[in-house]
Amino acid sequence: MPIWVVIAASVMFLLAYALYAEVMRENAYLSRTVKVEEGQTVVDTGLYGIVRHPMYAVTVLLFLMIPLVLGSWYAVIPFAFYPGVIVVRLMDEEKLLTKELPGYAEYKKKVKYRLIPFIW
Repeated sequence: MPIWVVIAASVMFLLAYALYAEVMRENAYLSRTVKVEEGQTVVDTGLYGIVRHPMYAVTVLLFLMIPLVLGSWYAVIPFAFYPGVIVVRLMDEEKLLTKELPGYAEYKKKVKYRLIPFIW
């Protein structure tokens, strides 16, 4: 793999890691399991004002950069499945949040993009 690809991927990885830290700072309700906690409110500022699922967007970028940072074209193959897994999880999460989190339906109207600004 060309060294410029490794360097560019490393820069993107570090940027994504910084964005991940920002997402964690913005949303105290982040959890590994999809659930609505008592007293939870919709976060609609910062990165959440751009896309509805910035944590997923950032982890997709992180995971796709890992094989390139390591300089392994072969490692791209298993990591390429990660975005599809995230889309399935995201769709399930949106159903639950729309049903159980007050204000989420309005938030979906306000913030149109789920994962990638101006695309989806």
